Amino acid sequence: MAGHRVLRHDVFMGPDRWEREVTEFWAMAERDDPGAMLTMMEMLVARRPEGDPVALYELASVHDFLDRPFDAVPLYRQALTGGLDAEREQRAWIQLASSLRVLGRADEAVGVLTDLAPSPVVGRAREAFLALALHDQGHEGEALQVALHALAPTLPEYGPAVARYADALAED
Repeated sequence: MAGHRVLRHDVFMGPDRWEREVTEFWAMAERDDPGAMLTMMEMLVARRPEGDPVALYELASVHDFLDRPFDAVPLYRQALTGGLDAEREQRAWIQLASSLRVLGRADEAVGVLTDLAPSPVVGRAREAFLALALHDQGHEGEALQVALHALAPTLPEYGPAVARYADALAED
């Protein structure tokens, strides 16, 4: 990470300070030095108790950011099993599904996203990634329908028409 600051290395770090360090990490995250990014996050993770779900989620997110979904998937699963706050949990499900899709496991991604309730935390990300996974499964019409239904509420004049057209796709 070009021109990065070295994160402080306190062995015992409270959760508030740790969260600030993570926020700082993401503010300066760059893909041009993946080794440095991974090392810095691993240093942060090492300052949390072993198996800490929030630390595992952040480490999974770095792997995702660096286009390493194979490494991210098991970490997301561990983080979700360990328990996350509501915001991170929503993001973890979306990111897990995205990683599964990238790995060619669209069926699993659709399952994750179908079971996930809509949330203001992630907005319409659930529908966006569901549309992508459905497309990967070869369900182009259903993918388009999901995407159009997600888009319709953002169209002040044309939203109802787009929603009707999306509904009509199901009839075809």
